[in-house]
Amino acid sequence: MGYTLLALFLAAMVTSGQNVPLRKPITVSAAISLTDALTAVGEAYARTGGSVRFNFGASNVLARQIVNGAPVDVFISADEAQMDVVGAAGLVRDGSRVNVLRNQLAIAVPSDRPRTFGSIRELAEPAFKRIAMGDPAAVPAGVYAKQYLEKEGLWAAIQDRIVPTGSVRAALAAVESGAADAAIVYRTDVRVALRATVAWIVPADRGPRIVYPAAIITTTAVPEESKRFVDFMMGDPAARIFERFGFPTYK
Repeated sequence: MGYTLLALFLAAMVTSGQNVPLRKPITVSAAISLTDALTAVGEAYARTGGSVRFNFGASNVLARQIVNGAPVDVFISADEAQMDVVGAAGLVRDGSRVNVLRNQLAIAVPSDRPRTFGSIRELAEPAFKRIAMGDPAAVPAGVYAKQYLEKEGLWAAIQDRIVPTGSVRAALAAVESGAADAAIVYRTDVRVALRATVAWIVPADRGPRIVYPAAIITTTAVPEESKRFVDFMMGDPAARIFERFGFPTYK
């Protein structure tokens, strides 16, 4: 299928002493910003007898794969627009779409050059010659970032310094490697970064509405197992895991 599959046949982790029935595995295509949190959720789900394989990537890429026939059971997008793309193709199972999580944007800078912004306008300073972000024409994090910068009247000032990347994690990697002086990513991404730190968190009341919807794909051969995973993801045990990784549940 041309993309990296993080296979988590997690049911094998369930001890035989628990006597938890094994269930049919499902494939979940999910926004790459959810990698760490969903991996932990998948481990918890395995203890109920479930088995899930995650395919993480930029939401626009995942949506295109699904529309082109990729064998996916559940899609979790970093924005509503990419879920709408899949829905417009008639591939969202009726009644299955739910909003799961929220997020905020943040400015990440290299750990060896830490600083704290007093205002987002500091991003326009000459020191920030290369600013990485997801492709603002396609990647949800980049779309969100452009909306925010336009609202703050900064887009025109820094547009020529933008380094578009194929995913939000690629933008973060550019900062961690020193290839960029700053990156506009999700707040949750910086939490798991090893060589980047937060300079600015976009206030929730000033930034874009960032929502992660999930839905079951109509072509799934395992609709019951897909629903079981979505229900688990919406429950309290998963909510506690998501919150540990900095993701507020959608309310």
